[in-house]
Amino acid sequence: MEKSIAIIGFMGVGKTTVGSLLSEKLNRTFIDVDKEIERYHDMKIRDMFTAYGEKMFRDEEKKFISYYAKQPGTILSLGGGAFLQEEIKDVCMAQCHVVFLDISWEIWKSRIDELMEDRPVLRNKTTEEIRQLFEERKSVYRDHHERFLTDGYTEGQVADVIIERLSLT
Repeated sequence: MEKSIAIIGFMGVGKTTVGSLLSEKLNRTFIDVDKEIERYHDMKIRDMFTAYGEKMFRDEEKKFISYYAKQPGTILSLGGGAFLQEEIKDVCMAQCHVVFLDISWEIWKSRIDELMEDRPVLRNKTTEEIRQLFEERKSVYRDHHERFLTDGYTEGQVADVIIERLSLT
């Protein structure tokens, strides 16, 4: 069975959409890790952050990703902060094809308004603070097997290029 594909990148870059398209095109199971955590706890991530704090969420994230990364032939969409945890990074790098979806600040900035409500990490931050987080996270994503700059591409085009680059046709 094929290695799983783990899609990483900053929040709002399109990991879930691209992952879903890859799953359709490759006939593989798609797992949005954040959605799985929400389903398991019957609670939105923003509410988990409020009620239990970021540490509880990060512990759950590590548990779920460690499990799913070892399942062959799946497509995983990881939360934007998942690779902050070395354990998650290590298991994904060893068990999966890790694909980093990159985006320029200018393109991403145009999505801020639609992302603010559901992203607890962005709450109460200025645009400059968000940009600093955006730039800091770039170094978190430096470990990957494949990088794709999504600027100017549709999600379908990104999925097709990933399939081609990973020789999965």
